[in-house]
Amino acid sequence: MMDDYRRIADDLAAQIADGRLRAGDRLPPQRRFARQNGIAGSTAARIYGELIRRGLAVGEVGRGTFVRAARPQAEPALAEPVDALVDLELNFSVLPDQPALVAVSLAGMLRHDVLDAALRPVGAAGTAPAREAAARLLARAGWAPEPRDVLFAGNGRQAIAASVAALVRPGERLGVEALTYPIVKGIAGRLGVTLVPLAMDADGVTPEAIRSAGALSAVYLQPTLHNPLGITMSAGRRAEIAGLLHELGLYAIEDGIYAFLRADLSPLAGLAPERVVVVDSLSKRLAPGLTVGFAVTPPAVAGRIASALRSGGWSAGRFALEAATRLLTDGTVDTVQRAKRVDAETRQELMRERLAGFAVDADPCAYHCWWRLPEPWRAETFVAAAARRGIAVTPAAAFTVGAGHAPDAVRLALASPPAETLSAALGTLAALAQLAPEDTAAD
Repeated sequence: MMDDYRRIADDLAAQIADGRLRAGDRLPPQRRFARQNGIAGSTAARIYGELIRRGLAVGEVGRGTFVRAARPQAEPALAEPVDALVDLELNFSVLPDQPALVAVSLAGMLRHDVLDAALRPVGAAGTAPAREAAARLLARAGWAPEPRDVLFAGNGRQAIAASVAALVRPGERLGVEALTYPIVKGIAGRLGVTLVPLAMDADGVTPEAIRSAGALSAVYLQPTLHNPLGITMSAGRRAEIAGLLHELGLYAIEDGIYAFLRADLSPLAGLAPERVVVVDSLSKRLAPGLTVGFAVTPPAVAGRIASALRSGGWSAGRFALEAATRLLTDGTVDTVQRAKRVDAETRQELMRERLAGFAVDADPCAYHCWWRLPEPWRAETFVAAAARRGIAVTPAAAFTVGAGHAPDAVRLALASPPAETLSAALGTLAALAQLAPEDTAAD
């Protein structure tokens, strides 16, 4: 049980704190530790991984696990200005169990015969095992992509960049939700693409917004757990958008980066497979430091997107691709995804408790929320006041497309801090929002 391994980890932490285990002491090999404590080997791996996560131990390849010589850094204070902020901007989750799970999965990568293949180049189409594994990963709600349609990028951002570059020429127009993923704004600027904001309602982008936008080369949409709003487009709206893509002969780039947290609806690609490119990656599903991007491409544009991946230098590296294939085929990614779904729901419950009474929009499955600030707070003022308390949040302006006024709202990314730190940070933000902005100007 998860609580059991943490209890044993707590006992070892206590032994380190009171000097029974000293800096530099080697912990028993995991198999011996498991036998001594009557636990499974996988549980021992979790315990050691938890000690490493807490900064109490360090693993050395070929030597073992040792008590760490240096004490871990303290969590930043939330009430005083600090240099190290509690990060509610970047939305990356690495759960305590992950390092140990990944280490077990990737141990075989260090064999010389495996490395010989993994260190060689690979094209945008990857390998047959990688395509099969990626197709299984991305399938949801009755939609199952063909492995032959999967291309690989270094990460999800590069998959988006290649898709935009392939579908929208410099000077042409790309429709995006009026509030969109900020990276898309940067990609469009570098590629010379004009972004056209598309109006949204509570169900996502409206068909009328697309129809009335004028000439568009493509649209970029986030139908599931939209960033930053947390909206998930209904099945009916998806069908409307899919029909409109057919009617207008328009391609859509569908960002499914958060879809693993809510896989109950078919993607747009399930309704209009010949008009939709699905982009995704392992960064949210697994970890930002070990990721590969995916692009599921309609056959008519597959060559253009593969060419963009190659010419942009956006293809996946062979080592990362081989590592991802192992993690996908041995069940590691599935295990982590299941744990993250539970973690996201837990953090949403914590957020609702801490920010009760405020106007917060969020899907209970999401790792982020959209906070419409109370009067008289303005987003930028609130962001600055939060930073003085050691908390980083993102203002609405970061997501706004065009010259229109950004709403007085902030996005809170809930995934990164430990739960205790997140709880304290949310409590600090709630107290801050109850003050008048002028009362915080000098703090």
